[in-house]
Amino acid sequence: MKRPAAWIAAATISIAGCATTYSPDISIDYDHSADLASYRTFGFTNQLGTDRAGYTTLVTKYFKDAVSREMEKRGYAYDPTDPDLLVNFYTNVREVNDVHRAPYVPYMGYSYFDYRHGLYGTWPFYENAYPVTYQVGTVNVDIVDGEKMQLVWQGVAEVRITKEDMKNQQRSIDSAVGELFQRFSGTAAIS
Repeated sequence: MKRPAAWIAAATISIAGCATTYSPDISIDYDHSADLASYRTFGFTNQLGTDRAGYTTLVTKYFKDAVSREMEKRGYAYDPTDPDLLVNFYTNVREVNDVHRAPYVPYMGYSYFDYRHGLYGTWPFYENAYPVTYQVGTVNVDIVDGEKMQLVWQGVAEVRITKEDMKNQQRSIDSAVGELFQRFSGTAAIS
């Protein structure tokens, strides 16, 4: 079953640190033998992970704009026909079920159990535990050697999604991509 575009957007926009009250968990991995300074150009894969529905989404446009800005800041030039590096992105949302526990507090009110009053008691503190369901969004940005078709760098960000995360997709994507690229050590080869 295909997920609606809103789920993709939710995963994407939630990653931005300023767009949520939760800090993203970011991990980076790269091919240690790849010399990122030996590449000069970048482009995008033909089938982007955010376009699984068969058409180009606004999320894809926002990603392309944000990635292009970050790559160009590092001296890479955009080449749609024969790039040295190919970029792809993917988003996912999953539902998490958790149990939150409140601190132990004595119960001081009247309730069903008041029939015990004066006869016997239970343990002095009750634990307040309640189930919580929330969504977690994940964004992957892959950078691939265009000639070898081999991954050379990958950034992954994961964060809990809030309702506020849905309000400004473009700003949130820009922030998420910017945060991932702070950990990208490559700069383009000098001509």
